[in-house]
Amino acid sequence: MFEVLVFVYENYWRGDACPEPEQLGRKLSAQGFDAEEIREALQWLDGLSLATQGIELTRHADGLSATVSARSAGDAVIAQSPGSMRVYSSAEQEHIGAECLGFISFLESSGVLPAGMREIVIERAMATPGDPLALDELKIIVLMVHWSTGVEPDALVLDELCDDTASRTAH
Repeated sequence: MFEVLVFVYENYWRGDACPEPEQLGRKLSAQGFDAEEIREALQWLDGLSLATQGIELTRHADGLSATVSARSAGDAVIAQSPGSMRVYSSAEQEHIGAECLGFISFLESSGVLPAGMREIVIERAMATPGDPLALDELKIIVLMVHWSTGVEPDALVLDELCDDTASRTAH
């Protein structure tokens, strides 16, 4: 499924540029992806679309932090209190895993992943198969959430999300 999501991300730079699911399914099939992978990816993308519907991400002047808000005036998005802390359920801890939860915390403390987006990332991570989630898979999820909201991550963040950390040499 994640190979399909990477293909979609690389070929449709914004969520609103992506074709309808039927047409996308045909294009993915023509690219040689397995029918089961396509079905899983389309279901996951449908859930992502629902989760990000009506969400607007606004970057602050510092370029690092952002705010998630509702697009329509009738909807209210409750902001996280500055001193609050996210407590993960045991199911989230098992499925997402310690390494990925640490990475989410890193992105959040860096101002890259506002609380509202963090919740979408967690919800979409919980919608994936397999226990625990691999860090590379989480990075794809974070990219896809940014992609769906229509805001490209900062270049340094994009590098962190796309870089293969296994090949890095520690100093």
